[in-house]
Amino acid sequence: MNSATPKKRAKPRRVVVVCFGDFELLDIAGPTNVFTAATRLGAKRGYDVQLAAETPGPVRSAGGVQLLATRSIATIRGNIDTLLVPGGIGVGAAGRGTVPHLQRLAKRSRRVVGVCSGAFLLAEAGLIDNRRVATHWSACDALAEYYPRCEVDKDAIFVRDGRIWTSAGVTAGMDLALALLEEDLGSAAALDVARWLVMYLRRPGGQSQFSAPLEAQAAERDPISKLVCWIREHLRDDLSVPRLARQAGLSERHFARVFARETGKTPAAYVQQIRIEAARGALESSTQSVKEIANRCGFANPETLHRAFQREIGATPLQYRQRFVTRQG
Repeated sequence: MNSATPKKRAKPRRVVVVCFGDFELLDIAGPTNVFTAATRLGAKRGYDVQLAAETPGPVRSAGGVQLLATRSIATIRGNIDTLLVPGGIGVGAAGRGTVPHLQRLAKRSRRVVGVCSGAFLLAEAGLIDNRRVATHWSACDALAEYYPRCEVDKDAIFVRDGRIWTSAGVTAGMDLALALLEEDLGSAAALDVARWLVMYLRRPGGQSQFSAPLEAQAAERDPISKLVCWIREHLRDDLSVPRLARQAGLSERHFARVFARETGKTPAAYVQQIRIEAARGALESSTQSVKEIANRCGFANPETLHRAFQREIGATPLQYRQRFVTRQG
């Protein structure tokens, strides 16, 4: 008879989510759904998500839906794997009351996460001083003005600076949570969860693509506004900086500065993003081969397209077509 003692199952990673009145529902629901999906899909060491507020009980979101906080923030003890702070219109009122608790809980947390305008509470708690951070595009200027000790990346979907993670608005919290999961469990597990939730493992492009003010800024100024339209129509052409500068009628050095200021990206990064977007559209709407799509969208060869997709989306072009595209018929 084997008397060997069975191995103890590893404890799940403890995720403490801070809740306050008028929080943004998706800032909590999105990331926590990523964690719970990983647990349901059989992660060897899953996640134990705990919702905490100043007072246990129902907490009303900005949209009216309530979540039930089962813990009081003041009573939380012990180590925390991930401390998650949402954003919402309540960050300036109800959220401020959580700041002393955040300072205490952050000391016992392996990593601290701010979703959307939750970055303001991290800033108020002194947790993002001298760090690069992200927040919703509409709040970037305010965060930089009120908390000048942090460096705001206006285009990032999410940013990691040491043990502090911050994300752009709302659904970007899910992108960040997938990155946390990938760090914990590996890319295969993260891709499984992305497939389950029908989302990208790595979203292509930055949040400037969703920002009306940034798009309008680029569209208002010639010659960059005209050049942006020209690029989309000439993806197969030489789109190097010298060629683009000539098209814009500017010197190369001046063009590079102006383009980055107006679009928030270097010319090379912008061209890469537009080509990837065009390739995604072709994969979704046509039966062309990867080779044909690479040529159509201005990639030197299929291998270049393959590497770009792996880096920006986390899947090959064929995997993208198979896993994220609904076929008709």
